[in-house]
Amino acid sequence: ARIGSLAEALGGKGVSSDSALKKHLARHAGYDDHAFVALNTALFEDGALIEIAPNTVVEKPLALFFVTIPGSEPAMTHPRNLIEVGEGAQASFIELHSGFDRPDSPRAIPYFTNAVTEVVAGESAIVDYTRIQQETEHGYHVGIVQTEQGRSSSVTTHSMALGGRLDREEVRAVLNGEGAEALLHGLYVISGHQHVDNHTLIDHAKAHCASREVYKGVLDGYAAGVFNGKIAVRKDAQKTDSKQSNKNLLLSENATINTKPQLEIFADDVKCTHGATIGQIDPEAVFYLRSRGIGLEEARNLLVQAFANDILDRIKFEPLRSSLRETMATRLGHTKRATNEHYSADGMSSLEEGER
Repeated sequence: ARIGSLAEALGGKGVSSDSALKKHLARHAGYDDHAFVALNTALFEDGALIEIAPNTVVEKPLALFFVTIPGSEPAMTHPRNLIEVGEGAQASFIELHSGFDRPDSPRAIPYFTNAVTEVVAGESAIVDYTRIQQETEHGYHVGIVQTEQGRSSSVTTHSMALGGRLDREEVRAVLNGEGAEALLHGLYVISGHQHVDNHTLIDHAKAHCASREVYKGVLDGYAAGVFNGKIAVRKDAQKTDSKQSNKNLLLSENATINTKPQLEIFADDVKCTHGATIGQIDPEAVFYLRSRGIGLEEARNLLVQAFANDILDRIKFEPLRSSLRETMATRLGHTKRATNEHYSADGMSSLEEGER
């Protein structure tokens, strides 16, 4: 496995081969029809360049941490990553974006992150990719993950949006070899005045490919979310098997979600389904838990945690899975306080009365 700086490789100082740069850099994430990809392509200065040799098994995940600490003025960064997983290789990756407010600054400084990651999976390669966005409440974030899959490859992506003031998460998968499989999992947990967009595209370019997509959202306060998922089946992509699902849980009357699962099919021998649901916590389930001696707040949190665990349990790396569960529990506590303040401001004596 070769791991290095993209800037050094472009300058001829890196240990990575030139072939990866010439074959794949800016070849898959299209900058001609995507403004943010074009902006990143024009302005990126550095990022990670990772090459996994054919038939190599990397047992532990490779983690990429991007941390933003604004200066005295608003800042803009454009990290770029290129990952090539060779034929028959197996590897997992974690990409984490986070930010911190400066303790010595009298005011919060906004910042903008525009990240692009290209993942190329060779024939029969197995890739597991987890992307986590935990920016501050003053952070604006755009993240694009573009995957290109060869024959009989399997790529699993997990997209976790937990922070940021305004966030746009995109996952684009191209199944460009027969027998390829793509699994897309997503979770967004937002509150206050946060806004998160999730845009996905699964492009079935070859026959006998399969894809499964499950995205879930938990929204509270005045948060707003968007899910726009598209499955495209080309004319020659016969025997395609694809399923898409988006489920949303609204914890506040002021939270909103706009969801649009979409199928675009040009082949005639396929099996494709899609669907979306929007709902609130089941009052009967809350009543059942409370009848067993569980408090209202704990009962609600248990139900929300169970709703989110469907996505978190799909993460194979146990330490990361446990860390995200702790983060989820912290977010639920913050959401509960924000909700109580909202109801109190409306003259409600308690959350329970607000629900009635």
